[in-house]
Amino acid sequence: MNQTIVTALADKGVSIPNPETVYISDEVDPDRISGKGVVLYSGTKLIGKRTLVADNTQIGYEAPVTLENTLVGPGTSLKGGYFQDTVLMGQNEFGSGAHVRKGTILEEQANAAHTVGLKQTILFPFVTLGSLINFCDCLMAGGTSRKDHSEVGSSFIHFNYTPNQDKATPSIMGNVHQGVMLNQRPVFLGGQGGLVGPAEIGFGCITAAGSVVRKSENRTDRLILGGGFKNASLPRKPGVYTNPGHIFTRNIAYIAGLIALDAWYQHVRSLFICDFYSKELIRGAKENLSSCIDERIKRLLAFGEKLKVSRDLLTAGSKGQGSAAVKSHDRVIAVLERAGEIIETHRTSDPVTEEAAIFINTVKSAISGNGYVSVIQALDQKTIDTGCDWLESIQKKLINKLSL
Repeated sequence: MNQTIVTALADKGVSIPNPETVYISDEVDPDRISGKGVVLYSGTKLIGKRTLVADNTQIGYEAPVTLENTLVGPGTSLKGGYFQDTVLMGQNEFGSGAHVRKGTILEEQANAAHTVGLKQTILFPFVTLGSLINFCDCLMAGGTSRKDHSEVGSSFIHFNYTPNQDKATPSIMGNVHQGVMLNQRPVFLGGQGGLVGPAEIGFGCITAAGSVVRKSENRTDRLILGGGFKNASLPRKPGVYTNPGHIFTRNIAYIAGLIALDAWYQHVRSLFICDFYSKELIRGAKENLSSCIDERIKRLLAFGEKLKVSRDLLTAGSKGQGSAAVKSHDRVIAVLERAGEIIETHRTSDPVTEEAAIFINTVKSAISGNGYVSVIQALDQKTIDTGCDWLESIQKKLINKLSL
């Protein structure tokens, strides 16, 4: 433990009730830990040069907390657990038993109860997770406030690993181009249930408690019930994909949404930089979002290699040659051959159109010291429509280029 850093933090105003039980690694920069209203309770570990703790945060009140290269925004309370390469934008709460890994972003007022696992997960403002949840490889939007929020019920699982041993399984609740406006109806995923990725669930949808949902529902305001199976034992051919087109399409749509969100972070979120901590939080969120895009491309291309094996299995001998299943494989494989290059070109292109510039300038003129959530929610409908059209056009451009 670097006792010098512990002493320096205490001297600048950080409350450390039991300094002997707090571990801070040598690479932690004391200048990235605020001295205003920060409390580091017993068992706290701060590791990594990227770690940042902003004003009025409480770390480890219920149980030990490890922050490894994690950025914690103002007004956040982390009760217990492990956070790695995570960005919490502010006013977030997390119960004990957290296991939050690389690529995760919790935007303002998103929160979770106890024993929640996240990785490559993006939660828009107000989204609430119950307890005993595994929710990796997801993006969730919806809701307008802490009293009107999207929620995932306790004991919910996002199934993100397939029998064919791939993770081309990202799921999105809501969407990016409307979700960022913070004016959409919430999504509710019922407890003791699950969602088989990759999938999309529309705004205002509810999945009944106990349901395991296996299909996308793009329509809004639906009640979704996922029934159980009757007892059965059916033959299967290991390594064969039955619906590769669906997997490919959902992955491209998800990546397109992340690229649109990246444009939002670059051109809109950056307008709200007002001090060192907000600058670092936005930079950290952009870095995490970039890693999410990298991860999805990696998983998609790995799926493509497995799809070639699946095709070979289908065409083994004469049976299956020229079948609809083989043709669907061929279509996806052909598009995947150029997908990586097209995605990389699209994510580095400048997405600011004339209409987008008007939207960005309107947001900029409305800030005047106001916070991100209040400014976005105060935009008039015409401005919102302009912003939605801009982000949706970014998504559609990629989707259209890689349509099957």
